[in-house]
Amino acid sequence: MSSPDETIPLVVHTDTTPNPGNPALYTDNTPNSADSFPILTNSNRRNSWEMSREIYFFAFFPILLAVGILVLSSSIVTIGPGEVGVAITFGNAHRLEQGVNSVAPWVTHIERISTKTQKIESVNKVPTKEGLAVSLDLAIIYRIDPFKVVELVTTVGTDYAQILIEPESTSALRILTADSEAKALYTDSRVQIQTDLKAMLIDKLSHRGVVVEDVLLKDVQLPKLLVDAIEMKAQAEQDALKMSFVLQKEEQEAERKAIEAKGIAEFQSIVTSGISPQLLQWKGIEATEKIAESQNTKIVIMGNSKGELPVLLNGDT
Repeated sequence: MSSPDETIPLVVHTDTTPNPGNPALYTDNTPNSADSFPILTNSNRRNSWEMSREIYFFAFFPILLAVGILVLSSSIVTIGPGEVGVAITFGNAHRLEQGVNSVAPWVTHIERISTKTQKIESVNKVPTKEGLAVSLDLAIIYRIDPFKVVELVTTVGTDYAQILIEPESTSALRILTADSEAKALYTDSRVQIQTDLKAMLIDKLSHRGVVVEDVLLKDVQLPKLLVDAIEMKAQAEQDALKMSFVLQKEEQEAERKAIEAKGIAEFQSIVTSGISPQLLQWKGIEATEKIAESQNTKIVIMGNSKGELPVLLNGDT
């Protein structure tokens, strides 16, 4: 037993072994200690901050990289061959050329418009001058003017074929057929209608950015009775033309024969006026002399009457 006045030394045992859970923390493992408190030094605090920074960096770097790639991909637009782009940003539109273009990401809307030659086909019920309803298969060959594409998209939109081209072509076609007879659609006169229709569409669509290259009326469907009537009329016209040709040919033949007969008559008149009895007697004498000189002549009987020629008999008969 020690006396009350004796001083008992206080010994503190400190275990400086690092805490396995956190190497920056040191615990007081003093025997018989009621509590254990972590002890942090300046060096430990610095190491802890650096480790935390590395953890945050490796945790957020993939996210930052993904965001950067997304921003970059959203700001680059590629326009392929045969098309033109229209970039719309906050209501303002401008044209994008073929190739790689940079735009404001996420706030720019891109419309790609083809500038290649395209075709629109439609079947149209149209009236004729006689008031008949006929069916026409129409084909419009067109392309978009790249220098007017911004105006076309901002004023009409991307459905310009249905909103602009088809209605204009149908309207122009009805105007032309209403002034044409049905047979004009069924015969070769249809080519003139195609030419007039193309001219009308060029006038209506060129300033809007649509270049009309050609217009084709591929098929015409008329009522059967009308087709038969047109064919009969056409056949009658052909027959009339044929008969007119025959009559003209006969008239020409008659004129030829009349001219020929007139020539023969004039010839005979000239010959007759130039023949006299003396000439005929002289020609007879010449013929008689030639016959008498022939080896086949055996008997010659001379005539007694005036102007008569001798009679020749073959001795073999």
